[in-house]
Amino acid sequence: MAKAKRIIAEDLKIVDVVIEVLDARLPLSSANPVLKELIGTRPRVVALNKSDLADPAVTEAWVKYFEAAGQPAALLNAVDGKGVRQLLQKAKQAGAPALAKLTKKGLRPRSVRVMIIGIPNVGKSSLVNRIVRTASAKTGDKPGVTRGRQWIRVDGDVDLLDTPGILPPSLPDQKSALLLGLCNALKDTIYDTGEAVLELIHQLEVRYPGKFQERYLRGKVIQIDTAEELLEEAAKTQGLLGKEGVPQTDNMARMILSDFRQGRLGPISFEVPEERK
Repeated sequence: MAKAKRIIAEDLKIVDVVIEVLDARLPLSSANPVLKELIGTRPRVVALNKSDLADPAVTEAWVKYFEAAGQPAALLNAVDGKGVRQLLQKAKQAGAPALAKLTKKGLRPRSVRVMIIGIPNVGKSSLVNRIVRTASAKTGDKPGVTRGRQWIRVDGDVDLLDTPGILPPSLPDQKSALLLGLCNALKDTIYDTGEAVLELIHQLEVRYPGKFQERYLRGKVIQIDTAEELLEEAAKTQGLLGKEGVPQTDNMARMILSDFRQGRLGPISFEVPEERK
């Protein structure tokens, strides 16, 4: 964390606007509170990425929440590029006051300088790559700016620092860690995937009643109180049985995790504005 902070703090000195990429399914857990300290008063635009995997109604509520707090926000799918144009437009608008100050000082007008920041696997690199493919030029070093940094000229109005800033995720509690693991923001080797799947089942039961039963229990209505029991029943229903008919819950958990990560469970959101920390 200390090394990442030093690198990002150095880069922040030369940008006008920060785009923070969050996972639209868990905007709270995928944000790093250290970023607020690093950014200071510099304008920030929130990119709610993977919005195609999130519950549309909940995601729209998050956009309203951020904008009510003075943080411009845009829905994004960095893989297919949906929302990128709107995001860049919001970045231009956020950077306009900084450029106006330069003009008042008698300095020559220039493009808005933008940096993209986020925790691992929220889509920073995909967003940068998407912008690079449509950018007009790679501009290289800038006068007065530390050598070695590369900039991308975007449609004449935005210069993008082409290396995204990466902050490790913040893990305030076990629930956040498991949700980040489900969404690929943590390596599977550093958390219990079985516990994460149980948390996923719990989330489905609380937020989307009936979804789990419809997909894995063939619509059966059963009286079960715990995620562990639901996982076991799903293994039985799906025919995942070992010797003497013992349910293979590990295999069932892997199936559920794969289905979730491939979007086969439909749009899901794990956090809503009303639960903000």
